[in-house]
Amino acid sequence: MAGGGSGATGKISVEGGNQKYGFALAIMVSLFFMIGFITVLNDVLIPSLKGLFSLSASQAMLIQFCFFIAYAILSFPAGLLIEKVGYKKGLIISLSVMAAGLFMFVVASMIQTYPVFLLALFIVASGITILQVAINPYIIALGPEETGASRLNLGGALNSTATFIGPIIGGAFILKEFHLEDFDNKITLLNDAKAEAVQGPYIVLALVTLAIAGILLVTKLPKISTEGSADEDVAIDDVVADLAGKATDKARSAWDFLHLKLGAGAIFFYVGAEVAIGSLLVLYLTSQDLLILPDDLVVGKTGHALEAVKEKMASSLLAYYWGAAMIGRFIGSAIGQKIKANVLLAAVAVIALLLVSFSMFGGQDARMDVSVIVLNTSPFSLGFQSINVPVVAFALVLVGLFNSVMWPAIFPLGIAKLGKFTSKGSGIMVTMVLGGAVVPYIQGLLADEIGYRWSFVVCLVCYAYLLFFALKGYNMGRIAKMKDGEEA
Repeated sequence: MAGGGSGATGKISVEGGNQKYGFALAIMVSLFFMIGFITVLNDVLIPSLKGLFSLSASQAMLIQFCFFIAYAILSFPAGLLIEKVGYKKGLIISLSVMAAGLFMFVVASMIQTYPVFLLALFIVASGITILQVAINPYIIALGPEETGASRLNLGGALNSTATFIGPIIGGAFILKEFHLEDFDNKITLLNDAKAEAVQGPYIVLALVTLAIAGILLVTKLPKISTEGSADEDVAIDDVVADLAGKATDKARSAWDFLHLKLGAGAIFFYVGAEVAIGSLLVLYLTSQDLLILPDDLVVGKTGHALEAVKEKMASSLLAYYWGAAMIGRFIGSAIGQKIKANVLLAAVAVIALLLVSFSMFGGQDARMDVSVIVLNTSPFSLGFQSINVPVVAFALVLVGLFNSVMWPAIFPLGIAKLGKFTSKGSGIMVTMVLGGAVVPYIQGLLADEIGYRWSFVVCLVCYAYLLFFALKGYNMGRIAKMKDGEEA
């Protein structure tokens, strides 16, 4: 998810004029891949730590809570940090913070303490928040202004690619089977093995993160500067325009705009629903015995071994959820230029509502075979494996396709014609990534009480709100409350 700054910056440009910065651009774009990979690895970490610490669903959702809460807490401070130290130093600081959090996973796995895992996740997410605040304007500045969007789209494509392959790689290294010989001490050995399995991927990510930070430290990167403030760059037409026929200069702050507040809510519910489905899908598929696996995968396996292979296959199916989002982003970038944002958002919200409703209320007798991509580490192999799942469960996978265009549809509707408050409004919108922390936790609490399948009613509420925003909320009174007593 995108991070946001303080909203204080204006036009971003490279000092000395735009030259060719291919190497710098390659580094910046590669960081989008890192962000996506680390973020989606949480979905694989959830079943692993749930089994290791015998967690309830809500306790397991604290993984996402501690990760996404960092966006809400640090988005604005991160912007202030970048303003103070500059973009290059900001990037190095962010990568250093990320590496510290990633290395903390080793400590957490050694002492096998769940709160330390959660602290590590918060630190990693804090680094990512700072990174996203710095990286987006930097990429825009590394080339002609008119092609800035295409460079961001390239970064977004790599981010989506990482979220697709992340569950496959994470499943291979974290959700492994362990062959334990000492039956007298089997539980202890199993917990040790599960904890140790977490170390490898995070050590590699920490080393790569430090390596990139080192490259940035010794590489001469172009300096980018801020010209003016957002308030100075606002066109008169934007300041005066108002959906309700009132001038925006009547507003005293960004919070006076009702459509902005409703748009912030839309970001909250969109991110919350998207993260909740990704977080709970593996638990839902495995806890309800919804997967039917081929005999060669399950013969002779019981207990942990059987559970591990089910979790691994479920994580490979989860990859399709994020892969669908990747495909949807490419489709959305094409059709989004021809369809109004509110119309597009309404359409995908309706389809998401129908798919989640079908997953809850449809019969589980209808099943389908799905070929998933499976990576094995010992011996190494990569190929397809057929699994059998209920059609109603696969409907949740398809929701990813329609989630993909929600952010680019919601965001411009929420900040439309805010005039001099546009940058502040953008900061408010980005902070609402907080939904990724709150909504999955609420659904986890509900799953503990009524089961995973019915807990997706939380997602129904989220998509219903998005439909409301697309049909009416985006166009409601621009100024929510006039402080001088005048009606909007």
